[in-house]
Amino acid sequence: MKQIKCTCGHANPHGTIFCESCGRTIEEKKTQKLLDMRYEGSARRSQTYKKTFIDKIWNFFSSVKVGVWIIVIILIASAIGTILPQEMYIPPTATANPSEFYRDEYGVFGVLYYQLGFHNLYGSWWYMILIASLGTSLVIASIDRVVPLYRALKKQGISRHSTFLKRQRLFSSTPESNVKDKEFTSIKENLKKKRYNVREENGNILAEKGRFSRWGPYVNHCGLIIFLIGAMLRFVPGMYVDEVMWVREGETNNIPGTDGQYFLKNEQFKMEVYEKENEKDVFGDAIDRVGNGMAVKNYQTDVVLYERDTTKVAGDDLNLQKIKDWQIRVNEPLKHENYALYQVDFKLNEFKAMSFNLIDKETETSHGTLTVDLRDPQKMYEFDNGYSVEMISYFPDFYFDTDGDPATRTKIPNNPAFVFKMYSPEKPEGEVAFVAIQQNLEPLGDNDYKLTFAGLETANVSGLIVRKDLTLWILALGGLIFMIGVVQGMYWNHRRIWIQKIDGEVMLAGHANKNYFGLKKEMEFIVSETGITPPVDQIDTEKSKQLVESQKVEKEG
Repeated sequence: MKQIKCTCGHANPHGTIFCESCGRTIEEKKTQKLLDMRYEGSARRSQTYKKTFIDKIWNFFSSVKVGVWIIVIILIASAIGTILPQEMYIPPTATANPSEFYRDEYGVFGVLYYQLGFHNLYGSWWYMILIASLGTSLVIASIDRVVPLYRALKKQGISRHSTFLKRQRLFSSTPESNVKDKEFTSIKENLKKKRYNVREENGNILAEKGRFSRWGPYVNHCGLIIFLIGAMLRFVPGMYVDEVMWVREGETNNIPGTDGQYFLKNEQFKMEVYEKENEKDVFGDAIDRVGNGMAVKNYQTDVVLYERDTTKVAGDDLNLQKIKDWQIRVNEPLKHENYALYQVDFKLNEFKAMSFNLIDKETETSHGTLTVDLRDPQKMYEFDNGYSVEMISYFPDFYFDTDGDPATRTKIPNNPAFVFKMYSPEKPEGEVAFVAIQQNLEPLGDNDYKLTFAGLETANVSGLIVRKDLTLWILALGGLIFMIGVVQGMYWNHRRIWIQKIDGEVMLAGHANKNYFGLKKEMEFIVSETGITPPVDQIDTEKSKQLVESQKVEKEG
């Protein structure tokens, strides 16, 4: 970086407004009467280098306006993502196809919402780019400002040029003859009473306090960056899991998000209810609101947690080793390592299996019974003497679509229906039958054989949420650091007072990054009972001059 040497001998980076050491003006702004003290007038890279492609990228992300616009776009996008539920929050009982769910529930707007990708907004690539852009803006904007600010504050000299003092907002000048030498001792004592760090050089005084508050905004930025990193890590596999699993009684299922390491067996689902005639009157209102004279008192799932032994060859055997038994209740999850399983829902008496008899319609003779596992149906069911049944189609949650064709809403067997093909020695080519609850249709004409309902098996199903969050401590740390920066920058301020003898005058100047009223009161206390004139707020003086000038113009007009 090209350097500019001041008359005091200090070398300043190109772009510095006034000398870092003595305060002499380097780049004069004729229209500005007071010094621009932001970043101590130091040179910022974004304002110095503007030629190369890297410079342009740096300057783009260092702009506060760009950062604000990125935040606005993120807020708008996040708001759009809350208009309709995200795909992860679609009820498990809803249609298996998300596009159909949004179409059926929200019409044309739902279709457009899905096609534009808003159904999975917070995990989309463009939303991640926005979050990364915000983090990049925070990093570059912070480096662009905090490095030159730190350098300027560290190198600031005690003795400053007269133009530097005169162009501070709080300033006064007093003839040196009006100030006695012993009064400087009183001033230094008053400064220490106000907890200023006093430095002296050749009779000139620099008093400073609260410098640490200048780093508050940059501490904020560090906290936000850490928070954003934690939020983005949630999309890294293994760092964050929040999924729903349904387990029927007697089943052993793999726990989502564990990569096949852990399995859960549902031993039994239990539900206890309040019965109005047996409970105290205090539960009466709650029971009436639920209806049917009962309200749920407790529901729990008795489970067994297994871990897969990966040291053995699996084959058909999962080699599961029991870890623990547990009773999962509401707000009493099963916890193991970094995982937690919460009881959130249940379904009583879900269809598990349906049985049918193959009947000769003429003789009413049964030639076999087939049992269909509604979660894992077979393709072919063989009987003796050449009889068999083939399952052509299966509709777990049957309905007729707009074209009148059979379809299914979900994969859950709420209303199962089947298309079977029945084979017999008399009909080796087979006969087609459509079988559903209270329906037995023959779409291709009259059949010689039929399938009649023979029995139904049901099972209770537990709805559990599997959660794992390794990013929580990162988010908490980022939030804590952010709040420290807020307190640091809000409740303290950086104050400096210069007292110098220049050309037969005692100059008093003060600067604060905020709360000039408080600084002015402190300066008045410090110079009280001395011959030094209290400081004047030059902004108020300038406003008064402008008001007088405008009144003169009005009178002349």
